[in-house]
Amino acid sequence: MESAIVGIKQDQVTAWMVEHVGAVAPLTFELIAGGRSNLTFRVTDAASRHFALRRPPVSHVLPTAHDMVREHTVISALYPLGIPVAQPLGLCVDDSVNERPFYVMEFVDGAILRDRAQAESAFDVATRSHIGENLATTLARLHDVNVQDAGLADLARHEGYIERQLRRWRGQYEQMAVEGVDHDGLIEAVGDQLGATIPHQQRVSVVHGDYRLDNTVLGPDGSVRAILDWEICTLGDPMADVGLLLVYWAQPNDATAALLGAAPTTAPGFASRDQVLDAYARHSDLDVSHVAYYQAFGYWKLACILQGVFARYRAGASAGDQGSVDEFPSHIALLAETAKQTLEQH
Repeated sequence: MESAIVGIKQDQVTAWMVEHVGAVAPLTFELIAGGRSNLTFRVTDAASRHFALRRPPVSHVLPTAHDMVREHTVISALYPLGIPVAQPLGLCVDDSVNERPFYVMEFVDGAILRDRAQAESAFDVATRSHIGENLATTLARLHDVNVQDAGLADLARHEGYIERQLRRWRGQYEQMAVEGVDHDGLIEAVGDQLGATIPHQQRVSVVHGDYRLDNTVLGPDGSVRAILDWEICTLGDPMADVGLLLVYWAQPNDATAALLGAAPTTAPGFASRDQVLDAYARHSDLDVSHVAYYQAFGYWKLACILQGVFARYRAGASAGDQGSVDEFPSHIALLAETAKQTLEQH
């Protein structure tokens, strides 16, 4: 009997997983809440083993987005190097199985902190104080990976990362226009400012592209067990990851702290943004003095991403996630204005 879960053809996917990853039928599929782009399912087999399955959104997909082969390639290269990622188990590119490519990886148990209440429930104050340094140290380790030795040198161009990113996200913003929602040219103006003041790219690194607390699985001691969501990973300027981590590392008085709920890092005990940056700097040989530029870029990129999410939800591609996006237009405007202000401080 076919599954009623959006995004999964239960009979075909079950047969594929039995053959390719050793799952034991029957399988149950559960959409993991929190994803607003690629879909992640927790799969449980008859032997009570758990797997994670990733596939693209079910509709309204941009031509170059949501590349499952790319995600699988990245984690397959990083896993043997000791970078904390879920072990990849199988990749399916046969669209007859589930309409779009998907891959299966181990399900990593641990805490994923999406809001303040979860942070306070999962960790005591003393443990929270170590999480920022753990995230920063793990990011520095990722950026130290030699892309040639890892077999990832052909993943993307090595130079001009910020220029490419500015084109990409501005293009997505323009493609994802929603009738009746207008930001008075603010996104375009900030994009122009960013393009005119790009710092020198110090190194070619694996850039996660969305490195933040709730894209990691944490162990009981606050260490990073797995980095998740490699959807927009590429090669380029590692400082972009640092800037974005600081964007998401909200402090209690930040205007953007409660955009999508109470940020976990506003809970007592978490390191400050400056302490997180200092931890990264102590584990990296990169010059972090231009980090404000990369924070501004991070705010601007997030505004463009939210525009895409907003457009997909307006088009009906919620995949069962009924979280409200009604406030997204105001969030997008606030992020763009924050990017402008941060860039002016650079």
